[in-house]
Parts: sequence; C-alpha cells; structure tokens
Amino acid sequence: MRRLAPALALTCALVQLSLVPQAHAAQLCAADLNGNGDAADEGEMAQCLATTDGGTLCPIGAVDCVADALGSYACPLGASYACKTSASRAVPACSPHSCIDTSATPIENEEVVDDPGAPGDGPVDADGNCLGTIEIFGGRALRCRPPGASVAFQNCCKDKGKIVKDGMGGSLSSITTKIAIAKGVFTGMKAAYTAFKAGATASEAASAGANAIIVGIDPTSIAISLAINYMIEVLLQGCDQQDMETGMLRGSGMCHEVGTYCSSRILGICIQKARGHCCFNTKLGRIIQEQGRPQLIAFNSLGWGTPEHPYCRGFSAEEFQALDFSRMDLSEYYSDIEARAQSDIQIDMKEKIDATLSIIHP
Repeated sequence: MRRLAPALALTCALVQLSLVPQAHAAQLCAADLNGNGDAADEGEMAQCLATTDGGTLCPIGAVDCVADALGSYACPLGASYACKTSASRAVPACSPHSCIDTSATPIENEEVVDDPGAPGDGPVDADGNCLGTIEIFGGRALRCRPPGASVAFQNCCKDKGKIVKDGMGGSLSSITTKIAIAKGVFTGMKAAYTAFKAGATASEAASAGANAIIVGIDPTSIAISLAINYMIEVLLQGCDQQDMETGMLRGSGMCHEVGTYCSSRILGICIQKARGHCCFNTKLGRIIQEQGRPQLIAFNSLGWGTPEHPYCRGFSAEEFQALDFSRMDLSEYYSDIEARAQSDIQIDMKEKIDATLSIIHP
C-alpha cells in the first residue's frame, strides 16, 4: 500500500460506529501513527471528546495546555493548536489531530464478497453419472475483520479453537458434494445473526444458531457448547455473520488466509482492515488444496487470488488425478486422527482416492 505523505498521515477523520444511531454519530479521530499507510491499527483511532465550547477534542496525542502567570493557557505543541476543555481532563488540552463529520465526509466501504461456494449437484444420466463440472475440495471466499472502526474496535477474527470437527465430509467419497460443513455452519450463523438483529438476546440468538446447525448437518460434527459460547461472544462484539462463520471455520483449521486488505476508508485513510480466506469443508480439504495447487500449472498465475477476491475453486477431476500424494505432507491431518496407525491411514486414503478416481474415470 502506498505510504501517505507526512501531512496526510496526521489527518484525522470522523467515523461512525456501526452500533451508534445515525442521529447521534460518534465523533472519532484517526491517525497513521506507525506510518504504514493506514489508521486501522490499535491505538490509531479514538472517540473524540466533547468540549465546553460545543466542539470536540481528539484524545490521540493530546497534551495538557500550559498556563502563564496570568492564567491563560497555551498549547505546547504550537500556537496553531487550540486549547479546549473537556469533562474528562482536569485542565484544558490540545491535540495535533482534528475531527471531521462523517455526514459531510462519507465512509467508503469495499463490497463484501458473497461466495456461495461450489454449485449444487447438477444433472446426472440414467446411471447416476454427473453430467456437469465436478469440483473436488472446493472452497468459499470469506472474510473476517480485526479490530477497527466498523466493528467497534473488537476482534472479529479471533479464533476460538476447534469447534467444527473434521469428521463429516472428510472422506474422499463425498468430495463431489457441496461443502456440507461450511454450508451448515453458514446456516447456523445466519440464523443466530438474524435472531439477534430481531431483538433476541445473545444467548437466545446463539441457541437459535445452534439449532439451525444441528438441523443442517450431523450434530456430532460440531462442538455445540463451544459453538454457542462463540456465537454469544461475537454477537456481543458486533461482528456480522461472515465474521462469525470465518472465525468458526478458521479456528477449526479449515481456512487458508490469503491476506489482509482495507475494507473501509475515509479521506483516503484506511480505518478498517479485513482478512480474506478460502475456507473448505474439512481440514483435509484445506491441506490438500495448499499442497496440491503448487503441483498444477493451472494455479501458477492465479494462486489464491487476492485478499479482496480469494480464488477458492476446487480441483477438476483431471487435476485431482494428476496430484502426486507422495509429495504431500499430511502429518497435520494424521495428528487429528486418534487410535489409528499412520500406515493404516495412508492405505485407507489410497483406497478412497482410487475408488473416487474409478468413479470419475470408469
């Protein structure tokens, strides 16, 4: 990202918290303190303080003014900075940063990618063979947001551990289906978010989300108690349903992070970042995608796409058949499987791969 000029780096901007009604817009100032070209990092945004003269004071870099012998106050930062009195400070203060009203300076938001994932099962012939395009280990483009203005400075990318288990959809016999676990999680997240917006408490909304997940997929694939606690936490933090879904799948090891991008700007300054991901049905799917893509020429130019638009398509039947599994390190997946020898797992995987390929290419 292009670095801002020093003058612009100190520019502050008013932003509005998503949880604050429009009629009472929160006045926030933002400053690029670390010189990395944005104001979306910790400590670079703050709510402006109301002052006795009806104005505002940015607390970022604020210092107490100094009184002379006559009791008049002057700003130690320079005569161009006014001393203002706020209820939270004992003496007048001044700041090198100012506040700008968002009603006159709108925030520019990047459109959130709504990726439905691989299409549903298409037409089949009389023998049940798929007539459409088969995608193997396909994923979905998702994003979550770290602390910033749009999420009230909460971390909506926080991992909560392994909530989604790798049992359902992990076998290669189900690889031509839609990513069932991810879609089931999405259904639950949407139900929880909708209930919360309609006035349900965080606990009630989380229970509604958990019920939707159980209906959508095998409940043994989800650690329900952990999922409920997770949903309560993220709902109270003001995260949206895609933040919630990404966090749950990401913490369960099913997402590949593509990178970070700016999702909201004001006056050209980034005030909210987002992390783009490709999330898969299982941890095994993510591992094979990560280690299989470098073997295929088709992914050389596109790779994983961009953080704003992750490229998450699955392998075609021909691409999957061309993969050399002997060159893949699947130890991360082996460690999650209990009470089975690694050699047994390798044999079982080879049998499933061979069976799948025989279906694809009889």
